[in-house]
Amino acid sequence: MTLLAKYYVPGLAVEDHSIKVPLDWRDSDPGKGFAGESLSLFYRVVTAPEHVHDDLPLLVFLQGGPGGAGPRPLNPSSDGWIAEAIKHFRIVLPDQRGTGRSSCVDSNVMGNIEGAHRQAEYLKAFLAGSIVRDFEHLRRTEFGGRKWVTLGQSYGGFLTLAYLSLYPEGLSASFTMGGIPHIPANAREVYEHTFPRMVQKTHLYYRRYPQDVDRVAAVADKLSARKGKAAITLPNGDPLSVERLQTLGRDFGMQPGPERLHWLMDTAFTAGDGSAKSRSPLSDRFLESVMETTSSNALYWPLQEFIYADGELEEPIGWAAQQVRDEHPEFDARHRPLLFTGEAVFPWMFEQEKALRPFKAAVEELMGDTRFGKIYDTTQLKRNEVPLQAAVYFDDLYVDSGMQLDMLSRVGNSHAWVTNEYQHDGLFVGPDVFDHLYRQALDRGDLKGLR
Repeated sequence: MTLLAKYYVPGLAVEDHSIKVPLDWRDSDPGKGFAGESLSLFYRVVTAPEHVHDDLPLLVFLQGGPGGAGPRPLNPSSDGWIAEAIKHFRIVLPDQRGTGRSSCVDSNVMGNIEGAHRQAEYLKAFLAGSIVRDFEHLRRTEFGGRKWVTLGQSYGGFLTLAYLSLYPEGLSASFTMGGIPHIPANAREVYEHTFPRMVQKTHLYYRRYPQDVDRVAAVADKLSARKGKAAITLPNGDPLSVERLQTLGRDFGMQPGPERLHWLMDTAFTAGDGSAKSRSPLSDRFLESVMETTSSNALYWPLQEFIYADGELEEPIGWAAQQVRDEHPEFDARHRPLLFTGEAVFPWMFEQEKALRPFKAAVEELMGDTRFGKIYDTTQLKRNEVPLQAAVYFDDLYVDSGMQLDMLSRVGNSHAWVTNEYQHDGLFVGPDVFDHLYRQALDRGDLKGLR
């Protein structure tokens, strides 16, 4: 292994590593040599201090996203699940290509690539097929080909089904949380389920905090009155539009998302008693919080709809979320009470957000494309023998539970635990979700082959 550093954080022994992987896997196979342009793949190995010298089974974490880096644990409990997992496993935490300390993709990288087509082709190299091949290459070269267990959170569930399709021989078992994609994958179908759910979530938020109906409306009215050169701006210079304000609803799928939004809105006005009747400017604290909450990593929005692209598409994705939003006039920025949007990408983001503008031409190119790498093999999934245990959150805002269960019914040796006790981030709120799935798999004998 290419060891970069060894150290401890409270309760965890940590090793930092990095290896090279090809930018383009089309002419290479995991575990073998390759030529051409390469990327760095960074990963951490995390172990309980008392197990540093023990021969524990390996568990690799498939991070959510797209464009999500691996966890940076502060201690065993800071990410919820790690405290329980280190009792049984040596944990591998990769930074997926393009994120964290792996070769990163941001506005600077995109700005150095000439032409929308070349930029689009470059972004295609950061989707699930390449990510899974990176991890399989890592397993074969740095861990001696030893089988490992995968733990997929959100988009990590998409990666799990891709891994089970492409390299099931590398896995001894898989766990997923809130992330089983419906296959055939269809971005529009996803948003047809999630936009109505955002209506419900918004009304639930307003019922819980009725004072926020007027407060949100007052902020939206103020933003509507200030457009163009007179627009209210965020600390980074981006204009704060009503549409961007609406994206704060993305947090409704997490715990405690509604409470976070309520307290954010509580700071919107500073004059008098800070109520919605105030005619004061929006507070610096509020604008700072909105900027931080609505910003994301560089690949999250550019790749958002292309995680549903599998092989040769019958028709381009073509801004699926915007298509569905246009069919729901209740999401208009002038509608009151103002409705919030969820995990959805819109064309205006690549005009209003400085960090996304360098991606605009490439994303427009991809929105009209139909040629993507094939990642799912439904025949292989049907005959799958790798034990798959999936937590399906009944009220999941981002990945419809009904669609997850339908897909799991077509994956061999899969088992679903359906619960309404957690939101989409249930894995991170404590050790219980991972512990529940682990115990279920253990009781069925699905983990008897671990070593």
